[in-house]
Amino acid sequence: MLQTASFVGFFRTILIILLVYYGIKILSRLLAPYFLRYMSKKMQEKFGGQFQQQQHQNTKHKEGETVIDKVPQQHKTSDKSVGEYVDYEEIE
Repeated sequence: MLQTASFVGFFRTILIILLVYYGIKILSRLLAPYFLRYMSKKMQEKFGGQFQQQQHQNTKHKEGETVIDKVPQQHKTSDKSVGEYVDYEEIE
């Protein structure tokens, strides 16, 4: 059975799409400031917590003291199949 679209149905569909578009637009203008304020407050708490944690870590050491956070691992192994190692000396 072949159905054809009526002008009234097409007009109704366009009207619904426009109403939804403008409804979302108006709601976003009303709710955006609250959402941005909420997000900025969350980011401020996050960065403030990181700053407090960093300040707490820095207070463990005395001023002028040298602190090494990570000691590099010593995994130097020589390859025996390469040959004999000869020191290089520059001769003038």
